[in-house]
Formats: sequence, C-alpha cells, structure tokens
Amino acid sequence: MSRAEAIVERLHALHPKLIDLSLGRMEALLAKLGHPERKLPPVIHVAGTNGKGSTCAFLRAIGEAAGQRVHVYTSPHLVQFHERIRLAGAYVTDEALTAALEEVEAVNAGAPITVFEVTTAAAFVLFNRVPADLLVLEVGLGGRLDATNVVPRPAASAITSISMDHMDFLGDTLGNIAAEKAGIMRANVPCATGAQAAEALEVISNTARERGATLLRRGGEWFCDATTNGLQYHDAAAVLSLPPPGLIGPHQADNACIAIAALRAAGLPWLSDAAIVRGIASATWPARLQRLEGRLSALLPNGFSLWLDGGHNAGAGQALAQHFTAWRDQPLHLVIGMKQGKASAEFLRPLLPFATSLHAVAEPGQHLAMPVADIIAASGGIAEPGPTITEALGKIAATAKLGRVLIAGSLYLAGEVLKADLG
Repeated sequence: MSRAEAIVERLHALHPKLIDLSLGRMEALLAKLGHPERKLPPVIHVAGTNGKGSTCAFLRAIGEAAGQRVHVYTSPHLVQFHERIRLAGAYVTDEALTAALEEVEAVNAGAPITVFEVTTAAAFVLFNRVPADLLVLEVGLGGRLDATNVVPRPAASAITSISMDHMDFLGDTLGNIAAEKAGIMRANVPCATGAQAAEALEVISNTARERGATLLRRGGEWFCDATTNGLQYHDAAAVLSLPPPGLIGPHQADNACIAIAALRAAGLPWLSDAAIVRGIASATWPARLQRLEGRLSALLPNGFSLWLDGGHNAGAGQALAQHFTAWRDQPLHLVIGMKQGKASAEFLRPLLPFATSLHAVAEPGQHLAMPVADIIAASGGIAEPGPTITEALGKIAATAKLGRVLIAGSLYLAGEVLKADLG
C-alpha cells in the first residue's frame, strides 16, 4: 500500500457514511484551503450513468492530440488509487498525492467529511497548482450534490446516457435520477447531452430552461451518424468525418460525439478538427471492452479471445447487447461478478440471448462482491458457479473449442481482473 492509500484508509474513520451527498462540508473545506476550485484551467464537467469515463477519455485524447496539457479527475480507480488523478497528462505521483492529502487533512482538522470529499479537495489543490490547459472533471455520484459540483463556472458540461442505478441515493425513477444529473448545469454554460430516454431528456431540458443553461441535444443541436468508414458529426457550424472511435462498441459513438459537442461549445482557442479526428481514434480507457492478453488470457486455448468490461447496470447491459450483435460469428462465454445491491437481473436480461455459457463469480478481494448464488438466481438459474475467474476460465477451456470470453458486471471486479492479468 502506498503512503497516499494509507492516508485514504485512515480518513474512512472521519465520517460514518462512505457516501453522504451534500455540498456543505465540501464548501467549508475549500474555503479554508483558499478556494482552489475557483482557480482552475477551463473545466469540462461530466455527469451521467453510463459512458462518463469513456467521454472523459475522449475529451482527454482530443486535448492531448491538440498538444495541450490535460488534467483529469475520475473514479473509481481499478488497480491503484493514483489512477483517479492525472496532472497535465501523467498520473499523480505518490509523493504529490500524499502531500496534498496531508495538507487537506490538516486543514480539515478532524471534522466529519467523506473520503471522496477529501480526495476531491486534494485534487482541486493539485489542479490549481500545476499548470494545464483543460480539466476533465467526472462526477462521482449523481451531480447536484456531488463533491465535484462546486466549480462556479465550467467552460462546458456534458451529461451521458442515464439509466437506473444508485436508486438508494438518486431516486427510483428515471426522471428523479436525471434531475440529480442535471444539477451540474449552470446559467449561460453549454451542456451537451447524447441519446436519452424521453423521460430523462424532458427533465434535462426543463432544468436547462430553469437554470438558463444552453442545452445541446443529440438529434437537436448536433448529430452523430455511423458511416462506412467511421462516424460523421455535424452541428450548425461544421461537418466532421471521423474515424472509428478508439473505444470499442456502437455506444461509444454517442460518448465520442458528446465530447466533441462539449469541446466545440466551450470555445477553446486551441481546438481543431485535426485534433478531434486524432483524439477520437486514439482514445483508450481500461475495462471498456478491453481485450486482455496477459496471464488470464493464457489460461484459454488458441482460438479464444478474452475481454473485460466494467458494465454493471441495465443501461450497460443494453449497450453490451447491442455490441454482441457483431459477435455472433463465434460462441460467447460470459463470466459475471457483481457488486452487492446492484440490479443484476436487469443487467443480465439483455445479455442472456447471446450467451453460449454463463458463469457466476465472486473474486477474492472484490469489494462487496455479490454472492455467486445471487447471480445464479438473477440469471433465472442459467448461470453455473465459477466460482472464481480462474476456475471459470478453466471450465470454459475444458468444454469449449473456441469463442470469445467476456468478464463483466463490476468495476471492482474489473480491478481484480486487471491485477490478476498483469500477474
């Protein structure tokens, strides 16, 4: 464990709740720190249920393709905590993160506060002190009361696909969840949103009108269409022919074009069509239909490919099922491990018609792993116990001759898989 991770573990004792959506504690802490959130590079603030991380990856890739220094704040991490913070293009060092966390901890002086609030404040301190040209800021949970929602005026915001998730914190209807996500919008700040269910889009549109935000809707103010060679993006000012996105899956077209719409609306002087083209093609993001070629893939015979995706809710299940239509040429073996409290049946339902086999797993070390029996029940009894990744891969290798294997169901599972694959 690094020094920074040890501090994070200690901070868990400061507040009885891991998640407690509120801005009061965060605003008080930032005031004591001299309001670093008011002295940042241009910010693109990204909310949504699915596609937030991918949209952030496209934003970063476009900025870096333009030769700019890009800060990024995302969560959760997969392998190391430092993955959450990029400073001008590079992961924060343990030394820098430790110093920032210790500074914030000292200023907080033991007051009740969540770990996410402390780490977000530390990120703002670092983003304020290290020069950059763009800050890509991902919402942690929700939007309206998320700790990141203290930046007074972003250059632009973005709301990716909204679906049912975190209902215990955000509400039990799509409209309620959309209202929380739309809480990041600001007066006279452009907000790009992609394909949305009608209920969600209505709430987003109403919130934009109430707050005086400029809403940029897919199919309204901008368009994104598949072509034989990639994508075409167009809005009132331009038409862009784009290569296939660097991230795999038809749903990534939406995320890529949301990033383009937000950046174009932000009015950044360095943005060019050439940078957009290069960035869309070069974007990478772990555990988003990522092909694995390490220790775990070596457990499968020739003729197999091993893939990893962090999808874990109904919207992610639908997006994966859409991609699976292009994978019908080979058998598909699913290895599913989920987090407790997630709607596993809703995630699995669109995937089941494509599965040649389905194995339920709960990996040792996986945070709040759902019991294997619960996943099997959610599958309607179709799944069989892994019960671990290596055992599931061994069963697939022993009984199947070829095909694709996809491990999915949880970003926490994805972190454990990446650690194991790296050996």
